[in-house]
Amino acid sequence: MVYQAPTIPTTIVTSATERFQAKAVRLAQRCYGLHLWTIFGIALSNIFLGLTGVATALGSPALRVPWRRMRQVMIPLGMYAFLIVVSVLTSYDSQLSLPKGRELLSLGTLFLGLILIRGESEVRRIVDGIIVLAALLSLFGLGQMLFGFGDINNRIRGPFSHYMTFAGVLLMADLLLVAQMFYGKTRAGALRWAALILINLALVMGLTRSAWVALILALTILLVVRAPKLLAAYIPATLLFLVLAPVPVIHRVQSIPDLTDISNYDRLCMAEAALHMIRERPLFGLGPGMVAERYPIYRHPTAPRQEVPHLHNAFLQTAAEEGLLALACYLWIMAATLLLAYRGFRHDESTGGQASDLYLGVFLALLAFNFAGLFEDNWGDTEVQRIALFIVAIPYCLMNGEKDSPEPSPELSEELGS
Repeated sequence: MVYQAPTIPTTIVTSATERFQAKAVRLAQRCYGLHLWTIFGIALSNIFLGLTGVATALGSPALRVPWRRMRQVMIPLGMYAFLIVVSVLTSYDSQLSLPKGRELLSLGTLFLGLILIRGESEVRRIVDGIIVLAALLSLFGLGQMLFGFGDINNRIRGPFSHYMTFAGVLLMADLLLVAQMFYGKTRAGALRWAALILINLALVMGLTRSAWVALILALTILLVVRAPKLLAAYIPATLLFLVLAPVPVIHRVQSIPDLTDISNYDRLCMAEAALHMIRERPLFGLGPGMVAERYPIYRHPTAPRQEVPHLHNAFLQTAAEEGLLALACYLWIMAATLLLAYRGFRHDESTGGQASDLYLGVFLALLAFNFAGLFEDNWGDTEVQRIALFIVAIPYCLMNGEKDSPEPSPELSEELGS
C-alpha cells in the first residue's frame, strides 16, 4: 500500500489566506495613521509609511479599489509623479536632483490614503489624531517660550527644525477643528475648546504672517457660509487685538503690507528670479533642488540675500524646479479636491449628512494651505505636505465609504468590522 499524505481542503487554504490579507489591510490602516501622527520625527514617519506600503501590498488581493471613482485625482497624481522623474532626468545636475526626488515617497500618503481609508469613521479617527497631535505640538511650542524662544529671531517651532513647518501643520489642523466646532454633529466639549485655544495661541505667538493671513481668509469664508452677520464682529475684535496683543505680534501685523520690509522685498526679488528660471526651462524646470544651487545666477542685484534655500512661494518653486506641466498637475489635484469637498459639503448640509464638517474642513484647510503657499514653499515641506496630502484624500475616502462602493470580500468585512 502506498502512503498518501492527507490533503488540506482548498476552502480552508483560501479562508486562511483571505484572513491573512484582511489582517494585513488592517495593519496598513493603522500604520497609515501612525505615519501622520509621527511627522514630528520624519524618520519615524517614513518607517510607518514604508510599513503601510508593505502591508498594503500583502493585503492587496483583499482590497477592491474603486479606481474609476478616483480618476479625477489619480490621473493628475500619476502625471505629477511622472513629471518629477522627467525633471530629475533632465535636470542641470541629475545626481544632485536625485535625492530631491524623494518627494515621490511622500506622494504615497495620498495614494495609500485613497485605497486604504474608507468611510467616515476611519477618516474621523485620523483627523482626530491630527488635532490631538496639533494640540500637543502647540503645548510644546508654547512651553519653549519659557526657555528663551518667542522673539522674531528665535521663534517657537515645537519639535520641528523650522517655525514654518510648525505653523503649516497647526494651520491645517486648526481649520479641521474649527469646521468640527461649527458643523460637527456632536457638541464641542471642553477638550476641543482647549485644543482650539492652544493651537490658535501657538499660531499667534509663532509670528508666521502667512499662516495668519491664510487663517483669517479661511475664517472669513466660513463666516460668509455659516453666519454672515458675524463679519461685523471683525471691527471690535480688531480693536481688542490691538489693545491686548504683545508688541512683537503688533509689529509683525504692521509689516504685512509693508513692501519696504526686508523680508517682503526679498520675496519680490525671488519672484522675479523665479520668472527668469521658468522662462529658461518652462516644461520640466531646472530640476529638483536646482533653485538653491542656481539662484545666484538669476538673483536681482538688490536682493537682500545672496543665496536662498527656496523661493518662498510653492507655485513658483514647483514651476521653477519641475516645470509648468508639474504645476498644472498640482493645480488640477487641488482644484478637483476643492470642488468635490464643496459639493460634498453642500450635499450633506442639505440632506442632513454626518460628514459636512469633514468636507468643510477639507475645503478650508486646502484653501488656507494654498494661500499660505503664495508666501512660503509649504508644498516642499515634507511634514506639512503629508498632512495636506491626507486632507486631499479625505473627500475621496468619504465617497468610497458610501453604500454603492464595491464591497470588500466577506472575510475582509469581518476583519475590519464593516
